[in-house]
Amino acid sequence: MSNGRKFVIITGPGFQDHDIVYTYYRTIEEGDDVRIATKDGAPVTGKYGITVPMDKRSLDNISFDDLVVEHFDAVILTGGHEAPDRVRQDARVKSFVKSMYDAGKVVAGLCHGPWIMISAGIMRDKLACAYVGLKDDMVNSGANVVDADVIVDGNVITCSYYAACGKFMRETFSAVDRWKKGESLSSPIKV
Repeated sequence: MSNGRKFVIITGPGFQDHDIVYTYYRTIEEGDDVRIATKDGAPVTGKYGITVPMDKRSLDNISFDDLVVEHFDAVILTGGHEAPDRVRQDARVKSFVKSMYDAGKVVAGLCHGPWIMISAGIMRDKLACAYVGLKDDMVNSGANVVDADVIVDGNVITCSYYAACGKFMRETFSAVDRWKKGESLSSPIKV
């Protein structure tokens, strides 16, 4: 039974398996509608051998051509350095992420996922946390990087490492719920 929230997880080959498995099944557990977007909607394999879609009966994979802002409340950008680096080179994804941000919808990045947010040009002047290997890129994008597991700054959520996935998803669900109620997402939160 759906609770009305609609998520899309964007990824590519070489994704961080932990990130996809946790965020995908956690949204399902909440009763959310969730899709996984890959370049052409085809299955992709993660760093440790997990393939999405994970359920052979699943119709949850969509292509980057199907990324329509009006269809989603939030986008989750997962890590693994290879997948986000490939994904952030795709103009469709950058345009979608920027449009989600501009629409005030939730844009959440985990581990190396914020690389996509950087390439979409939405991190300037944002309070953020970053995985150690991404910190220089975040700083160079104009983000104000602090040491934390999760940071919520307006409709942008960053998470420094997959060990904090639980906190990341709680904050993501909360931000989507506030957005859907028309509440402000303006005050930064450090978790």
